[in-house]
Amino acid sequence: MGKIQTADIRGRALNLKGIRRAFLCLFLVTANAAFAADSVPGKAAIASAHYLATEAGHEILAQGGNAFDAAIAVSSTLAVVEPTSSGIGGGAFWLIHRAEDGFETMIDAREQAPGAAHKDMYLDAEGNVVRDLAVNGPLAGGIPGEIAGLEHLANNYGRLPLAVSLQPAIRIAREGFAVDEKFHELMNYRFKTIKRWPAAAEAYLADGEMPPVGHIIKLPDLAWVLENVAERGAEGFYSGPVAELMVKGVRDAGGIWTMEDLAAYAVKERDPIRTMYGDYELISAPPPSSGGVAIAEILNILEPYPINDLPPVLRTHLIVEAMRRAYRDRAIYLGDPDFVDVPVDMLTSQYYADGLRASIRPDRATPSSMLAGNDQIPEGTDTTHFSIIDAEGNMVAATLTVNTPFGSCFMPPGTGFVVNNEMDDFSAKEGEPNAYGLIGFAANEIQPYKRPLSSMTPTFMLGADKRAVIGTPGGSRIITMVLLGILDFMRGNEPESWVSLPRFHHQYVPDKISAEPGAFTPEQVEALRVMGHEVEVRNSTWGNMHGAMWNLETGKVSAGSDPRTASGRAIVR
Repeated sequence: MGKIQTADIRGRALNLKGIRRAFLCLFLVTANAAFAADSVPGKAAIASAHYLATEAGHEILAQGGNAFDAAIAVSSTLAVVEPTSSGIGGGAFWLIHRAEDGFETMIDAREQAPGAAHKDMYLDAEGNVVRDLAVNGPLAGGIPGEIAGLEHLANNYGRLPLAVSLQPAIRIAREGFAVDEKFHELMNYRFKTIKRWPAAAEAYLADGEMPPVGHIIKLPDLAWVLENVAERGAEGFYSGPVAELMVKGVRDAGGIWTMEDLAAYAVKERDPIRTMYGDYELISAPPPSSGGVAIAEILNILEPYPINDLPPVLRTHLIVEAMRRAYRDRAIYLGDPDFVDVPVDMLTSQYYADGLRASIRPDRATPSSMLAGNDQIPEGTDTTHFSIIDAEGNMVAATLTVNTPFGSCFMPPGTGFVVNNEMDDFSAKEGEPNAYGLIGFAANEIQPYKRPLSSMTPTFMLGADKRAVIGTPGGSRIITMVLLGILDFMRGNEPESWVSLPRFHHQYVPDKISAEPGAFTPEQVEALRVMGHEVEVRNSTWGNMHGAMWNLETGKVSAGSDPRTASGRAIVR
């Protein structure tokens, strides 16, 4: 592994680091305005999980739309062709950058708990979590936010009417789309649960059986819902005939939604998480996402290390130790900022990271049980992401979800879409893991109208020479995938490299490194085990990352779609 002095890898005096960070922040603010005035990409890049969605985005750009209009087209088309991962029965975060003035914000259209929800709603008489209620069926669903978010994008940032940007999705829902291998694989995983709900079975199955690859699925009910939205905006979803169908369907099957719950839903704009890493500003998702805080915390811990120049085993060890500490803090501190006081400033401060870093031994793993917190706790790729840079330099990093594959698998009759199961992203019981093995405590307990904590991490990296848009689905592994993509970007690599590189992950509990095939050599695995790490090399891969980049020095615009999924597509034109 080679010798390296602790003082060398911890590097840099605090006062010089602070001065450098302040200078870089000021430079980037000034540079934003300058770039907006006299530099544009000239081409647009869209990378998404399905070729029809990528084409839909470019179709809207060709009609005079901007990145935000294209985001509506991509989001709504994914809602049709990728119900495995997102949909209008779910929610989303859209992180946006407006080129004309450098303005950035995150549009929070995360699902929220119904008014009748309470912290013990998934516990049986003995106080145990009934996982089926929290994951499958209408009781698992939070109030959807995606449609409200699409209208907000159109009204506040887009150039075209919402009705125009929805047309590709409406057309595809009516004309149909072909089942691809990913759809087939995830359908197989959820087949028995889908069969429990007649409307979903009728919409997605072929005569009650698994649809073969190539089978054409048409969703006329979903087209009708989207046409209502095109005509009436979000009111066409949250009130009137569509809302009545949703509420009746949910309540008839045992859920607790009301018309008042739908009427009460509102989009929120939130200030992104910001931190400097090297010569780049990280801009990422704030709470109720845990992603931006966790990424900032990890990068702050790693910042003094020459992380991309270290021997592979030491590099992995230090990254894993930073991951471990950030996920510990995720479990303890993070939740909906409208309900709990999330100590964002503390968690993202360099001083806090310095304290965490001081507890890392360069030669030995820190058992998770030794970190302050709860040491009595036990031990997906369903969500979607797309990245857009338009010809004017506007940017969107969007992560959308229904949580697990096909969400709750419940479809209100007559609507054509499945309801999410995001209620499982709350902490149903302190210290109990959810479907992704993530734990939580009081900060993320269920409360009426509260939004569950998320791992979705749409992210920008902005520098004087390059701008990157990155994100991925993947449940609890989203944060670590985005982290590894950022570090690869910092190496000078293109989006095709970020989305392709082998991945590894640690989330505090369970206390082990998970790795994709090929992430480590056998010798590296053994060296990590000697340092005290448990390493599990899995047979399968995870994630579905999509990224885009604008190189301001060369003018090149590039994009990459994860090769792990054949249906994804990155197009620059």
